[in-house]
Amino acid sequence: MTVVVVAIIVGLVLAIITLVMYNMSIHKKVVSFSNLNDKINSLNVLQNFMDTIGEYTSVDEKLSKINNIILQKFEPLKYSTIVVFDGAEYVIKASNVDEKHWDTLINLYNEDIFKDSISSATPKYVTVERESEKLPYQKMEFGRAKSAMFFPLFIDNVYVGYWLIESGIAHAFDNLDTAMLEVIKNNIVTILKTVSYQNTVENIVRDDLYSGLKTAEYLYGEGKKEIDAYNISAVCMMKIVNLEEININGSRNVGNAIISDVSDIIKESISNKYIFVRYMGPKFVIVFTGIQAEDTEDFVKDLKAKIENTEFSKNEIDEENNKKDKIFTPKLNFAITTYYKGTSMDALTKKLEEYVDSTGKESNINYI
Repeated sequence: MTVVVVAIIVGLVLAIITLVMYNMSIHKKVVSFSNLNDKINSLNVLQNFMDTIGEYTSVDEKLSKINNIILQKFEPLKYSTIVVFDGAEYVIKASNVDEKHWDTLINLYNEDIFKDSISSATPKYVTVERESEKLPYQKMEFGRAKSAMFFPLFIDNVYVGYWLIESGIAHAFDNLDTAMLEVIKNNIVTILKTVSYQNTVENIVRDDLYSGLKTAEYLYGEGKKEIDAYNISAVCMMKIVNLEEININGSRNVGNAIISDVSDIIKESISNKYIFVRYMGPKFVIVFTGIQAEDTEDFVKDLKAKIENTEFSKNEIDEENNKKDKIFTPKLNFAITTYYKGTSMDALTKKLEEYVDSTGKESNINYI
């Protein structure tokens, strides 16, 4: 009797083992089929992209079609937005997000969470942990998206904009195929490389509309390569602290003219081996390559005095339509520090910016 029971138990164990192994085999086949199916879908997506790139249509139409393909083929995605810097401003070229949120989307380059992504040319993934939270860059749009991936776009090492994908689900992109997303990003860049954008790519290195200077993005691309040819460099941020008053007492056009005039004085004063950019608004950055911050002291003092002792005369039209001259004198605040090769230029300029902003209308030269 005991022998029979043992035999039955052994038989049951063997049957269970056989069943488990069979199920594992079936699971492997299902996974294999699923992987194959994913690869087929990916190939279909790539073929759609290639067909779109080859179409005789405008760049904007191609970007819009690419964006639609992305939204149709990738289930976790709820929103996709392509933003391009055209040499003067950021422009949304394709998006399925409601236009009332576009002001937020075209200013993502200025969000702290994405600045490192741009300066390091790497994607950035952000997600909420709880449904009651919102993503850091969201303003008055609670609940629209719970996770997002930000991809900076570069053409020949020149930063030209970004691609943002979003989902209404937290952690939606945890297991997404990032290699496939890189392929999609590269297809977007391929479209931007077309003739319609060639002038933008050349000028994006990078001309500010009013001063004619390179803009801040230059520091994080081609400019940083030039800077990193030296072990150390002095980075100087300068702010026209009374620009708002100039705009009020004159006009915004007068303010822009002052920016242009101040830029011209600085350009005439510095060596062409140094980098001079319009950073943002009333702020400029000069990078004195190959020298330490302390070595700029005499030059910066002279430059500050030269600009602040210059009276800028501008024509204004009064209420009776008569022209009259007004005198404007810019006041400057400087923050200067030393940059070391290979470190983060974005973090350094952010530190300088925080300093000049925190000192209000103070007109000084500060070494930090």
